[in-house]
Amino acid sequence: MFVKKNYLKLIFCLLLIFQGGLACGQQQAQEEEERFKLESLELKRQYDFGDESSTYLTIKAWEALGKKDYDAVWAYTQKCIDLYRDAARRQQSSLRAFPPREKQSVFNALNNVATCYFIRGEALMRQNKWQEAREIFRIVVENFSFAQYWDPRGWFWKVAEKSEETITKIDKQVREEGQVLEEIEPSRPLSKLALFEPGLEVIVDYAKYGRFENAGTKDYRYIITDQVGLAQAAGVGVYPNTTSVRRDPGYLALKGTDRLKGNHWDFLYTNDMQANFYKWNMAPEPQGVKQFYIAFTLERAGLIKQAVKAYYAIVVHFPGAIGWTYWHTPWYIGPVAINKINYILRRHPELGLKLEGAKIKIENSFDNDVRNDVAICNPGRLVKCSPEELIPQRQDLSKLKIIQRRGGKGVQLVQYKNGHWQLLVKGEPFAVRAVTYSPTKVGQSPDEGTLGNWMEEDFNQNGKIDGPYEAWVDKNHNNIQDENEPNAGDFQLMKEMGVNCIRLYHHPQKVNKELLADLYENYGIMAIMGDFLGAYTIGSGATWYEGTDYANPGHQKNMLDSVRKMVAEFKDEPWVLFWLLGNENNYGVANNAKINPRAFYRFVNEAARLVHKIDPSRPVALCNGDALFLDIFAEEAPEVDIFGANAYRGKEGFGNFWQDVKEEAGRPALITEYGCGAYIEGQKCRPCIEGAQAEYHRGNWEDIEYNMAGYGAGCALGGIIFEWLDEWWKAYEPARHDWKGQFYGPFPDGVMHEEWLGICGQGDGTKSPFLRTLRKSYYTYQQLWK
Repeated sequence: MFVKKNYLKLIFCLLLIFQGGLACGQQQAQEEEERFKLESLELKRQYDFGDESSTYLTIKAWEALGKKDYDAVWAYTQKCIDLYRDAARRQQSSLRAFPPREKQSVFNALNNVATCYFIRGEALMRQNKWQEAREIFRIVVENFSFAQYWDPRGWFWKVAEKSEETITKIDKQVREEGQVLEEIEPSRPLSKLALFEPGLEVIVDYAKYGRFENAGTKDYRYIITDQVGLAQAAGVGVYPNTTSVRRDPGYLALKGTDRLKGNHWDFLYTNDMQANFYKWNMAPEPQGVKQFYIAFTLERAGLIKQAVKAYYAIVVHFPGAIGWTYWHTPWYIGPVAINKINYILRRHPELGLKLEGAKIKIENSFDNDVRNDVAICNPGRLVKCSPEELIPQRQDLSKLKIIQRRGGKGVQLVQYKNGHWQLLVKGEPFAVRAVTYSPTKVGQSPDEGTLGNWMEEDFNQNGKIDGPYEAWVDKNHNNIQDENEPNAGDFQLMKEMGVNCIRLYHHPQKVNKELLADLYENYGIMAIMGDFLGAYTIGSGATWYEGTDYANPGHQKNMLDSVRKMVAEFKDEPWVLFWLLGNENNYGVANNAKINPRAFYRFVNEAARLVHKIDPSRPVALCNGDALFLDIFAEEAPEVDIFGANAYRGKEGFGNFWQDVKEEAGRPALITEYGCGAYIEGQKCRPCIEGAQAEYHRGNWEDIEYNMAGYGAGCALGGIIFEWLDEWWKAYEPARHDWKGQFYGPFPDGVMHEEWLGICGQGDGTKSPFLRTLRKSYYTYQQLWK
């Protein structure tokens, strides 16, 4: 009985202790919750969490990163991660592939949480906390592989992919500091390509092996009657010779080895030309796409005759073939193949070949909807010729009557009886040899709100504006201003290159009139003055996430007021060449021009009419994104005098662009942006890289020149290089010269490297904004433009 009573008493005592401990635990939890509420309240007082949406918090984190306010970066990203991490993980687990663009808003939690981790990693990198940054980026890679984030410049980027690239960059940085975190996979070995069956005919006589029907119409087709004979004449890699590669001893030796493992797209720009060729001959792609990249491989391998045959096979067999760009817009292969052939034959007159009469027109091709496309083809023919016959012959314009004039006496557009257009300045022909000039000091970035105004910057405080007057050329690339490297100034360097105008916008930065007057009076360089017309919401009054609405009366009024202010302020300046409206607004970045193109081009027409009313002495140009909606432009914007387009179509030039503008719009054309980065993935030879950039520029300018008045389509007025100087902020880390590519395209390594687009470089960045390295492209233009 005693034992039992004492046992019960012990249990009762323990129960009291437990209840007291529970009460203490509850009290401690309440205190912790109160402390958390107080800390949250304090953070709210200190930081603007707004509506606490994941989008708002991510935007604030980006802004804090730009200001180098790393405590704020941590606060905003932590808030987003705490609130939305669980939802982000659920969204990630629900996906098996990247969701389409139109459904991105459904996955805001996933996209923003991953981006907040990415921003944290960036903040740590900027504090040289390499290992900690690496761990943060690894979280993104391992947990949020399907996250995407909208870039203000117009595309979604994959957060995990960028994180992987940044980890590689961190490893490189750490390795350079004497540590090694992990090895980088070596590149594939270089190999040459030898053809097993090069074909029996240099110029395939298609009439022997089949018949052409309805050439020059939408019903064109080539019917093969002797497939074996045609395959033997064409040789390996040229349709219909699609099987002989399987008998190639080289292929049989590589079959099943590591050199042929992987996706065919990964082989496209490798230096293993033999593996590349075999892989593409076996590629599971539509025949027209497959034939193009086989031809491209043959061209890269230096097998020029076979490449010409392969490109021409597209014209004969697949004139309406369609591929898809990085942006998932249609890419018409037939016209590109014709342009490739003409480029190669101009480059290799020793072949003694020219393409006569070939033309492919894709009707309804300006709307990105392939369902209504109609291909009209005349395959023409390859014929033998002398090298002299490849030199374009210029028509004598002085003997032709002028049938139309646009603009005024100072700057005027004239159209001759043959349909060709020419720009006249003070009565003299003026070919636009321009460059986009916006020198940016290393470390500045518009994304972070730190971009300065180059027209006013004087960092050494000596009373001279830095870039225009004090830039100097680092001749020996040692990042030191030696005695034989005096200050020259960009204005003088551009004059010596042959530049006759620059492109700039009157907002958002203040324009220095005195500086531009000096550029004109002492260096002979004019300015194309632009208004963004609501691009990036500049001038419209819209917020970024609202976007400019070209049917909104309030937005329209704001934009017209901006245009009116520009013209009124600069119309009496002799250095203004003409007016430029927009900057590829039709791509729909922070506006609805892509959704409602008719409203956009109608508004463009209204803006152009206003410009003409205030200043009838100069033409008005549009800056379009390539030829997208060219047909709607032609219908809705008759007041616009010049169709300008930002176009990056490859080293061969711009293909059917000139003929399309001439036939569809009946107006002169200007390339308002073109260029190529001075960077090639895996290539360490600077002269080789600069040579590739220079070759791209030479091909682009020659194509422009071949279509000026008196030649070709006769509607080209010139072009504007993008750009004068490398801008280091384009890949989001403005203090570092990144090699990360922004998107895939027709560039030397298949990728656009936006931080390397300059004709000039900035060395290692330590002498910015003064140091210039003049790349081979500079001297190429000096030769072409002088």
